[in-house]
Amino acid sequence: MTSATDAAKIGVELSERGVRGVVLYWADNNGILRVRLVDVDRLERVARRGLGASVLLAVFDTHDAVARGYEGLATASGDRRVLPDLDAVRQLGSEPTLAFAPVDQYRADGTRSEYDPRHALQRQLDRAARAGIDFRVGYELEFTVFRADDLTPAHHGPAYSAQALADLGDFPTALLDAFARTGIAADQIHAEYSSGQLEISLAATDPLRAADDHLLSRHLIHSVARAHGLRVSFAPLTALDRAGNGAHVHISPWRDGVNLLTPTATASDIHGLGRGGAHFLAGLLREVAALTTVAAPSVPSLRRLRPGYFVGSYTFWGVENRDAVLRLAEGGPLLGDSYWNIEFRASDASGNPYLVLAALIASGLAGLAEELDLPAPIADDPHQWTLAQRDARAVTALPFTADAADAALDAAPTVRSIFTPEHREAFRVVRASDARWASERTDEEVVAEHLWRY
Repeated sequence: MTSATDAAKIGVELSERGVRGVVLYWADNNGILRVRLVDVDRLERVARRGLGASVLLAVFDTHDAVARGYEGLATASGDRRVLPDLDAVRQLGSEPTLAFAPVDQYRADGTRSEYDPRHALQRQLDRAARAGIDFRVGYELEFTVFRADDLTPAHHGPAYSAQALADLGDFPTALLDAFARTGIAADQIHAEYSSGQLEISLAATDPLRAADDHLLSRHLIHSVARAHGLRVSFAPLTALDRAGNGAHVHISPWRDGVNLLTPTATASDIHGLGRGGAHFLAGLLREVAALTTVAAPSVPSLRRLRPGYFVGSYTFWGVENRDAVLRLAEGGPLLGDSYWNIEFRASDASGNPYLVLAALIASGLAGLAEELDLPAPIADDPHQWTLAQRDARAVTALPFTADAADAALDAAPTVRSIFTPEHREAFRVVRASDARWASERTDEEVVAEHLWRY
């Protein structure tokens, strides 16, 4: 926790820079950003004592209903305290009178809340540190831009074209400016595959900051869009006939300043990867169905993970294969050894980024510890194969129903271990509540009613 002296100093510095309020933010089990706004002059007190938040926020479903079925959170009795991490506070480039700070969640006795996703990630980072491993993580955030007046897509392609960017006026450059002034490194922006769709790539950083920046970046993009007469959705699907929006995770494991994925050009390499990196990737592959349950948990997420849309629908990895749920991005003479990374393509905005990264790290660490064998990469789209061909390569479809997703998580003790027992049950009942809600609606209604949740 930040000391009272440091918090008071940070509050004064923010006030001198024109900040009037500080937004304390976190993500719930649906990936939705939840916040508290406090007066910058009260920051020292808030940093010391926190703010109260109902423990029932852990069982809010995507539509703000309180999910029932977990006895540990059956009533409104109970409180948690959210305390800002002021080491990560950022003045917002698009709204300079506001600063944003991610929170850690505590009980009143000062112990960490059992439902705190940020602590779930920190526990895995502590495990990795004991094993001498650290990580670099970067996000690619896809989102769809609409005209605010009539809610039509703000560009109509062609995909990846200059024409599509031109249709958006100065919105893309305003984004770059806002990111720079906020202190988040954005590598590039481009028009994506679907009408109105853009993607912004965030530079790789440490996992905790990557998760913090993922959430803040989404708010930043919403803010800049509003100022330009636009409206943005990060929903996994914005229409059934369009490509969905992902939040692709790029991750690389490092030991003693060396990227473990980088080939060593020796007999110890496995499928063209450094041995440690191959074991790490094998750990991800073993757990990929459960990883997807955590990273793409909403009902529209299950509709998004379909063949033909370059999202990853089957349990396999490939080298630079965008049909693979786990894509190896290669380094080399042009990009350098540090570039080698694994892209997890199933993740979207409904996945809490702290839980997603915790699950990836836990799975990869298990692969390293157990020295798991990595099967050969696949360069094809297995959806075009026969069932016998997929069986021969042990390739199966990712979960496409809520029951199958929950079963995949139950069958994966490594991924399940990122949760406390209480948090696992809260996550379960939230998913069940969403599934019941969706069972009474058409696919079109489900997509439409998620559109502005993200």
